[in-house]
Amino acid sequence: MADTFNVVVEIPRGSKNKYEVDQASGRVFLDRTLFTAMGYPDDYGYIDGTLGEDGDPLDALVMLSNSVFPGCIVECRAVGLYHMVDEEGGDDKILCVPADVRYDSIKDIDDVDDFHKAEIKHFFEQYKALEPGKDVMPGDYWADAATAEKEIKAARERLAASLKAEEKADDND
Repeated sequence: MADTFNVVVEIPRGSKNKYEVDQASGRVFLDRTLFTAMGYPDDYGYIDGTLGEDGDPLDALVMLSNSVFPGCIVECRAVGLYHMVDEEGGDDKILCVPADVRYDSIKDIDDVDDFHKAEIKHFFEQYKALEPGKDVMPGDYWADAATAEKEIKAARERLAASLKAEEKADDND
């Protein structure tokens, strides 16, 4: 069985509101309302204890039959990775399922319905379209669970290195 990890859900499926958890306080803030006429295709948040290439925790989509609320922690496992590039660079999204027996048949990206993958792709190609100064660049693709797990490991290592660098900087002050 694949490793599990905690995803902190920030945005419930269907919401047009983009919430973010403030890392310092743990409080949930409304970042903005999407400019497009669509909502998030799955519950959306981040994998706790990681640092993505964009300097934020690694993004995650959780395929849940019943959406949860902002701040809820869901134990998950990775089934794939959606790679995209936005105005700030690489912005990978880990596609997850809950660590629940009802999702045992979904082990890898090929087990995810093609239409659902198309919905996710469409959402991320369009969700910033009307927002000034925000862009999504061409070059997106899907990758398997093994690639997702490698990126999670790399994001954990990135966070550890970042914390170590901060500690070292504090020691030099």
